[in-house]
Amino acid sequence: MDEFKKVHGKIIKLGLFWSSFCASNLLATCALSEWGSMDYACSIFRQMDDPDSFEFNTMIRGYVKDMNSEEALFTYLEMLEVGVEPDNFTYPPLLKACSILSAFAEGAQIHGQIYKMGFVEDVMVQNSLINVYGKCGRVKRSCAVFRQMDHKTIASWSALIAAHANLGMWKECLRLFSDMNWEGKWRAEESTLVSVLSACTRLGVLDSGKCTHGYLIRNLTGFNVAVQTSLMDMYVRSGSLDKGMSLFREMGEKNRKSYSVVISGLATHGHGEEALKVFEEMLERGLKPDDVAYVGVLSACSHAGLVEEGKKYFDRMRIEHRIEPTIQHCGCMVDLMGRAGLIREALKFIKNMKIEPNEVIWRSLLSSCRVHQNVELGELAAENLFRMNTRNAGDYLNLCNIYAQAQRWQEMSITRVKMASSGLGQEPGSSSVEVKRKVHKFVSSDTSHSQCDEIYEMLHQMEWQLKFEGYSADTSQVLFDVSEEEKRQRLSSHSQKLAIAFSLINTSEGSPVRIVRNVRMCSDCHTYTKLISTIYEREIIVRDRNIFHHFRDGNCSCKDYW
Repeated sequence: MDEFKKVHGKIIKLGLFWSSFCASNLLATCALSEWGSMDYACSIFRQMDDPDSFEFNTMIRGYVKDMNSEEALFTYLEMLEVGVEPDNFTYPPLLKACSILSAFAEGAQIHGQIYKMGFVEDVMVQNSLINVYGKCGRVKRSCAVFRQMDHKTIASWSALIAAHANLGMWKECLRLFSDMNWEGKWRAEESTLVSVLSACTRLGVLDSGKCTHGYLIRNLTGFNVAVQTSLMDMYVRSGSLDKGMSLFREMGEKNRKSYSVVISGLATHGHGEEALKVFEEMLERGLKPDDVAYVGVLSACSHAGLVEEGKKYFDRMRIEHRIEPTIQHCGCMVDLMGRAGLIREALKFIKNMKIEPNEVIWRSLLSSCRVHQNVELGELAAENLFRMNTRNAGDYLNLCNIYAQAQRWQEMSITRVKMASSGLGQEPGSSSVEVKRKVHKFVSSDTSHSQCDEIYEMLHQMEWQLKFEGYSADTSQVLFDVSEEEKRQRLSSHSQKLAIAFSLINTSEGSPVRIVRNVRMCSDCHTYTKLISTIYEREIIVRDRNIFHHFRDGNCSCKDYW
């Protein structure tokens, strides 16, 4: 910058500054270079007698680059006030400023001005409009702009896919990516592929993720850290931990996010001790941990039952790395103690928190009370949740389950009536499985599937085999005051068992079975699946609301601690 100022002074001495070409280039160099200064660029701009659209556009671009989006908008208003007419290069950076600010109203007004100025068919402007509406959560408007385009580019597809990813519309992301490939003339950008991998990760569709990985290998000569991390995240979160770890070990350059993804992944797969080793490796490499990395570390301790280690890392986070505990860190600690049955210690921790406990904290305590059958503290946790008016049916159901386990049927009935009178519906537990790139979803006692008869016949065969392994249904998991026979009947057609039966019918012998559940796995399904993995010699990977369970040869990766 000092050298630039000397050049600026020389230009003024030689009387060249008043040349519009020289002044414009001087301004652009100062505003748009990585080493530049917008304050100094502004002083140059103010010295110009009659700046035109190029100079105003340069200032707008400079402010956006400098992450000062408000000044970019003010510069545009000044441009209009002094009568300088915007051109097609004005609007892309201006709309980017609106995207950064999530300024939908301003973006929509600028869209109207684009119509008036006649730039509505400019491809760069259209792509920017798709992006700004997507960032502001107005994906229908993004789609409308996209449909009106006569000449789409890869940037158009990328912006539309990103717009859907921004709202978590993962199925639509995959559909759009498929449509783009169907046209056969586009080569996806790395940012698009990151969105597609995120979609595969969120949906748990490993086969689609593998196809995307293949696309990457065919179309890109090398992957940057962001793409490598997204790939690793997809494999780890889709149940393929070994593949995710293999990619991690092959990475030449690793950053803090790469390590955080692996630490969290190992935690959710029940490998807490290995997660802590990776964290120590991260520190040895000189990478400073952030709050996200510590959420993974504390989760690893929680899922593996490493109570003392969790407490030590919590203190280390605060004292050594001077990271102030967030609500997520506190939630991990409550979960850590609650899972281990230290319910009163967890309550004491909540009372001593500097942060006001939120619904996640109390819900974690309530879940622990259900697992460890603590009625007194379960009622306390539920009272706090109801006081917050969270309107979550799961809170009522957890309390109902606590009462049912204690055979307090009257309190259970009263709680169910309260839930019904509040207009809250129960989301049914479900299990989903991907076969031949199609996701099949099952609920308990489901008879809607086209292969229903085959599935129930397979269930019957599985039950027959289980008898020889000494399996007996754990009827304590049926929290209704009904006969033992009816309890066994209810358990026999749990959604996870239907998904396993369907997978055994429709996948090749010896191939792994991958299931995604929307609720925590019950202990009966856990025992059942361990035995099935032995009988049919299959690895069965189940992702429930909390962690991954890898069933193999009659054992589970969670070591029966979940």
